[in-house]
Amino acid sequence: MRRLDNIDLRLLRVFMTLVEAGGFAGAQIALNLSQSTLSTHLADLEKRLGGQLCIRGRKTFRLTDLGQATYEAAARLFIDVENFGHRVAAANGRLTGRLRLGIVDGVITSKELGLQHTLDRLMQPEIDVVIDVIQATPLELEKAVTEGRRDAVIGPFSQQAPGIVYRPLYRELNELYCGKGHPLFERPDGLINQTDIERANLSVRAYRQLDDLYRIGHSKASASVHQMEAQAMLILSGHYIGFLPRHMAEIWLNAGQMRAIKPGRFGFHSQHFLAFRQSERERPIIRALLTAIGNPSHQP
Repeated sequence: MRRLDNIDLRLLRVFMTLVEAGGFAGAQIALNLSQSTLSTHLADLEKRLGGQLCIRGRKTFRLTDLGQATYEAAARLFIDVENFGHRVAAANGRLTGRLRLGIVDGVITSKELGLQHTLDRLMQPEIDVVIDVIQATPLELEKAVTEGRRDAVIGPFSQQAPGIVYRPLYRELNELYCGKGHPLFERPDGLINQTDIERANLSVRAYRQLDDLYRIGHSKASASVHQMEAQAMLILSGHYIGFLPRHMAEIWLNAGQMRAIKPGRFGFHSQHFLAFRQSERERPIIRALLTAIGNPSHQP
């Protein structure tokens, strides 16, 4: 049997980045390496493992059976390596490692979540943790935590991923908005009817498109976004209506640049969760995060 004890862990990390980036183009940016260097690293790893890890071409990047098995084993290996560091540090009274966190965008203005306060509590003298944060859509985040690419994620999730713990954090108020200059901006709610709503250009959240359409009885989307910042820009243009979290819209509401449309009818709450893998509930870094996040609805 081929000995694997001389495999450079850096080669495995390069391979994992290739897989998670979906090919060479994304990995080049993530690792700041040329394609020829990446190809050399991949060929070296394949030589040491004794088989082809992926099918690659100009527009093709697909894992072989060996590649899939290697990726899954490498992911478990790096978790074990990180846990080794945790155990050694714990023996010295410290918690170390990397916390890979995923969040939806537009949460920094949420007083209920107050994620910045969580990070403040987490970064104590006895904790030496590297924080790695990404922003993505709820669907992307759920997939990332399920596949082990994120340790914990925060957002309004479907709660359908197997083996995932969903801890409720807070309920977020969302309302339908238009910007200054929009035909509905100066019109009182009592004079806005369903025909007015249907005639307006609607910008939907791409990952909740049918929900947005159904919620206001609109037949089609005129624009779609993946981030709330983009949604706000479209609304502020004065040409679109669309949903935003109330806490994010407040700055433009107070400046007279945006208004809510029939909030009693179209407003709704979305439940946000902290999600992590059931199998990692007892990991020191996850326990530390759960302690730090506390009760977000009562944070300063």
